[in-house]
Amino acid sequence: MRALELLNQGLEPHVVAQRVGVDRRSVRRWKRAYRKRGAAGLKAQPASGRPPKLSARQRQSLTRWIVKGAEGCGFSTALWTCRRIVQLIHQRFQIDYHPHHVPRLLRSCGFTPQRPETRAKERDDQRIRLWIREEWSRAKKNFPGSAGA
Repeated sequence: MRALELLNQGLEPHVVAQRVGVDRRSVRRWKRAYRKRGAAGLKAQPASGRPPKLSARQRQSLTRWIVKGAEGCGFSTALWTCRRIVQLIHQRFQIDYHPHHVPRLLRSCGFTPQRPETRAKERDDQRIRLWIREEWSRAKKNFPGSAGA
């Protein structure tokens, strides 16, 4: 508003820019906006940013495929990685994404980062329960200082 007051006093845009401490192009842009829309043209507006590569419908499809699982989408294991999601997007939509941008995309789809639970493939839960019930109970009873000794 101060810049517009100075312009109305007859000062040149480059002089106004020096006094207000901005670039002369900003002063000209403010003048043009005020001429077109009045005071409303000078209100701060959020920067729109780059439009998303995937449409809302495509993001919904991507979400369904992720929930379906990596194996269900043709990968050899159930683990989703950024690179796998990039591959999936390219295969299904012919759109290229960089793996570093995938976390932001996933957050916009409602996902949060998860770490897979690490388990040995050879693990036998039934044998572990049996060992705890029989062997560990017996060892515990024979341990010095325990209630059963």
